[in-house]
Amino acid sequence: MTSLLQDAFEKASKLPADLQDQIAQTLLVEITWEEQWDETLLNSQDLLERMANHAISEFEAGKTHEKGFDEL
Repeated sequence: MTSLLQDAFEKASKLPADLQDQIAQTLLVEITWEEQWDETLLNSQDLLERMANHAISEFEAGKTHEKGFDEL
């Protein structure tokens, strides 16, 4: 555990129980989201590679046009 996280837990432990539970719930949600995001990225590498290759092929074939964000 990092010293910053340790400090945060020590400070949180001095808060009222209901606030500690809110912080814990938020932290658990964030951890779950991070785990799911990591899994999504891990399982999408083949698809991302195919999409990138397709985009490169379209660019090389002259099928793409440069646009600004306001034109999308």
